[in-house]
Amino acid sequence: MEIGAVLGAAAILGGIGIVFAVLIAVAHRTFWVWEDPRLDEVAAMLPGSNCGACGEPGCRAFAEALVEGRLQPAACTSMGEAEVEAVADYLGVEAGEANHQVARLLCAGGSHVAAQQAEYRGLPTCAAAAVVAKGGKGCPWGCFGLDDCEVACTFDAIVMSRVGLPVVIPELCTACGDCVEACPQGLFTLMPSDHSLLVQCRNLVHGDEAEEMCTVACNGCARCVQDAAPELIRMEHGLAVIDYSRIDLAEPSATERCPTGAIIWLEGMQFPAESRLTGSLT
Repeated sequence: MEIGAVLGAAAILGGIGIVFAVLIAVAHRTFWVWEDPRLDEVAAMLPGSNCGACGEPGCRAFAEALVEGRLQPAACTSMGEAEVEAVADYLGVEAGEANHQVARLLCAGGSHVAAQQAEYRGLPTCAAAAVVAKGGKGCPWGCFGLDDCEVACTFDAIVMSRVGLPVVIPELCTACGDCVEACPQGLFTLMPSDHSLLVQCRNLVHGDEAEEMCTVACNGCARCVQDAAPELIRMEHGLAVIDYSRIDLAEPSATERCPTGAIIWLEGMQFPAESRLTGSLT
């Protein structure tokens, strides 16, 4: 009896195992999705930073887009020229042209030019200062200078200057957007590195009041509007705003009569390298 019971149980378990094996095989055959064998190779060639600057949620998704032909290798801003060419050669496609973007700071109000109305003694983060009377600066729209953006940048593309402003190193910036999210003041923006016209101010007051807060603030004089190509620059709430859909019309002459230097013509690094040593942005 005992042997029969054991054999019967074994038969039942064996039958159940066979049934499940058949079900698994059928499910695998039904739901199996073919994957391009090149996908793993391409993914391994990518930097693995998952920065998202290419527009995809990560490097694996970018590899899928490359294999499917939806994107070109140059869309990855974290790879150098040699790496981009290697991926292009492997896939047998054109590398494409990179529209390199870089983070720009919409503020030039370092400690040497911006008025200080109080001493901030809270947690040493911009996020904390944002909820405590906007820190100690006189300009409530300006950079707090407490390096949340530098901490958030995983590519070491941001360093703090001696005047408390973040300096973005274009060669290291992948335009991942981490600094944009980290800044509670909304002072970072991503733009093509060849867009040379920039308003370094978000101050919403104008005239003498703006300059009392910061000597490099936009005072709303509108001279840049007059000197720029038609409709390239407009005034909103006393602040110069650039229409980047017309940026091809931009010329340095739009900045020449700005009395404070709030609007600038730049190429490469926004704040010159020497500013980190001297504390001067001019």
